[in-house]
Amino acid sequence: MHTFIFRRLLISIPVILLITMIMYLIINLAPGDPIDMLIGQQALTPAEIDRIRISLGLNEPIHQRYLKWLGQLVQGNLGFSYLDHQPVMDRMVERLVPTFSLMLFVILVSYAVAVPIGVISAIRQYTGIDYLATALSFLGISFPNFFSGLVGIYVFSLKLNWFPTGGLETIGQGFSIMDRVHHLLLPGLVLAFREMGVLVRYTRSSMLDVIRQDYVRTARAGGLSEWVVILHHALRNALLPLITMLGLTIPRLFAGVVIIEQIFQWPGMGRLAIEAILSRDYPVLMGLTLCTAVMVLVGNLLADLLYGFADPRIRLSGRR
Repeated sequence: MHTFIFRRLLISIPVILLITMIMYLIINLAPGDPIDMLIGQQALTPAEIDRIRISLGLNEPIHQRYLKWLGQLVQGNLGFSYLDHQPVMDRMVERLVPTFSLMLFVILVSYAVAVPIGVISAIRQYTGIDYLATALSFLGISFPNFFSGLVGIYVFSLKLNWFPTGGLETIGQGFSIMDRVHHLLLPGLVLAFREMGVLVRYTRSSMLDVIRQDYVRTARAGGLSEWVVILHHALRNALLPLITMLGLTIPRLFAGVVIIEQIFQWPGMGRLAIEAILSRDYPVLMGLTLCTAVMVLVGNLLADLLYGFADPRIRLSGRR
């Protein structure tokens, strides 16, 4: 196990370097100039603009700027924001907790709700429950996050007044866990609605494949109860595709978080990404890209580790 983890971490280093290299090139070659965003409507002379460009290092060739950024990264420094000159690491750290709490809530709710529904839908195939679960899952997959978010605000915030329209906490009120949870529920459930639609379909399909296998028929013939057969024999093997989905859920969730956080004014990394894109804040964008790449690799590593727990035949330490 330790050998496998160490080997995966070593492989991840060149992958991250390649990702940062490509993203640095794309970000710096994109239309727009951060200097124009910084000076706004100010009437500056060309000499003053050149002085700002030199102070930010934008006058250097792109490969030199990347190597300098990489050298700072090795020292644990992600640079400084062009917009407010704060360390990028500090800006990201203050946004990590809201985003990670939202993503963790979505993952827990999605799997806790979607897996049982998918299992029941599979073992009750072509019944009313199956058709209802299929219809709801297709709705979840079909509705984009921005549409679900706006509908959620209109129905549950404006009409029913069950949840606040946005924000992390009630303005003027001290820190309260219940208040944070109250603000978290609506954006979390909106984001989880789409994830549950995907997971229900995968769970149903995986269970239908497994319950037709010979070993499941043998377990039934041995006199085991139906729920023991489903939960102990069938579900454990059906979990493998869902574990794969977990590794893919993290980057997909981060993309959804960018939209949901903007709609609900959630002060997380998604809103920071929007702000950085609009202001051409290259250091912040690179920091967010690096963070996303690390999350994707960690998600894939976590999925590989969970394979070993779901299926004892998989020996991670013996992989080559």
